Parts: sequence; structure tokens; C-alpha cells
Amino acid sequence: MTSTIAVIGKSGSGKTTVVRALYKVIREQFKDSSILLIDNDLTQELTSRFGLRISNTIYGIRSGKHEYNTGIPKKMTKQEYIEWALEDILTEIDENTEIIVSHLVASKDCICPITHQMMEAVSKLIDRYDFVIFDCEYDLKYLVQLVDYPIDTTLLVSKGDMASLHLASIIYESNKKYASEGQFGVILNQLKKGFETKAIENANEYSLNTLGVIKEYDEIDEDNIKEIIKNLYSRLNLPQNTAI
Repeated sequence: MTSTIAVIGKSGSGKTTVVRALYKVIREQFKDSSILLIDNDLTQELTSRFGLRISNTIYGIRSGKHEYNTGIPKKMTKQEYIEWALEDILTEIDENTEIIVSHLVASKDCICPITHQMMEAVSKLIDRYDFVIFDCEYDLKYLVQLVDYPIDTTLLVSKGDMASLHLASIIYESNKKYASEGQFGVILNQLKKGFETKAIENANEYSLNTLGVIKEYDEIDEDNIKEIIKNLYSRLNLPQNTAI
């Protein structure tokens, strides 16, 4: 059974750093598990943070602009072709981890057959992995337009200042319908020293469910972030490795 995590938040909130930390924590705790990273953010920051430049995307398959690494097999149905093409654009991160980039997506209301065929193909792809982590745009709507798949845990990353929390509360409310069947919480990021308690109190005033806090560092140290996310992981609605 696939466990799914979506990370959302406005640009600059630190959500991609959280995605990378989650990936490292899951890889450390579940060494033999398969992980799929889906870069659903138009900036493709997650991909670039792995030192990759990926031009072949899910949108490329949909639009017919994808350049294939191999010849196209003959006598395929359209659905088989889409599923085969998705396999063709997967990029390996490590032995048991792959990444795929969505880029532009269609409106969920689009009645084009390719939209529904793509959703079915992406769902089948997700089913193959133990964990799937989505690095999303600022909300889940853009993800749902790509694939309507149950999300076990949604993490909204926000800075702790009042303006950021106000925006986070708007994002939180608008995403409840998409995350209604799973866990939905907030990670407060880049908090100034001594401001943690006040930031949580302010988040509570906006009815935000704070799951974790990341303090501000002079430089982004992903090892520090990973340890924080590792401690947070036990609070998430995800498989737990009790042997660790």
C-alpha cells in the first residue's frame, strides 16, 4: 500500500527543503522501500536541488512534445502508450528512488480523453511505490488536476510572521476539501530564536494545526533540517519504523 505525503506552501516558505528532508528521513528509516518524488511545482526547484535539469515532463507527454529516449513500441493502445511514456521519463535519484516532473497540468474539468487517461496512468504509477512525496504549488488544487489520489499527510510550510500566517490560514481553509481524508498540519519554518512559542500561539489564533517548528539558521543546513523532520515524523500519519 502506498503512503502519500504532499508538501504545500507559498514560494520561499521552505517547502522544497522539507521535501528533501522527508525523503532523507524515509530513506534512512525504510532502506529497502521504494520512493517516488513528484515535482508538481512549476519552478521545478526540487529537481534542481538534486542537481538535475529535466526537460521531459508529464506535460510533454500530454502535449506531444516529449522527446523519447527509445523508439515508440508498435501496436499500443493510447492508455498503454501513456503508461509506457511515464516510465520513459522517470529519473533515478538512488537505487530505490525516482523523480518525475509534471510541469503544466490540465483543468480537472477538461473533458479531453487524454486528461482522464493521464490521471489513470499516474495513479497506476503511484501504486507501484511504497512512498510518494509531492512537492506542490502553493496548494493542492494543482496536484488534484494532475491526479486525484488520496493524500495521507499534507504539510503546509509557512514562516512564522503574521503576514505569512494570515496567508497560510487562507491556504489551509481552501485546501481542507482536498485533504479531508488525511492528516493536515503546518510546519512553521525559519523562526527567529526565542520566537517559537509566540509563533505557535499566533498560528493557534488562525486555527492552524502546528505539527513542527524549524528555527532560523544563518545558513540552510539540510542535516539540521533532517533531524528536525526526523523528530516530527513520529507525529505523522505514516508508517513508523518501531525498530529505530
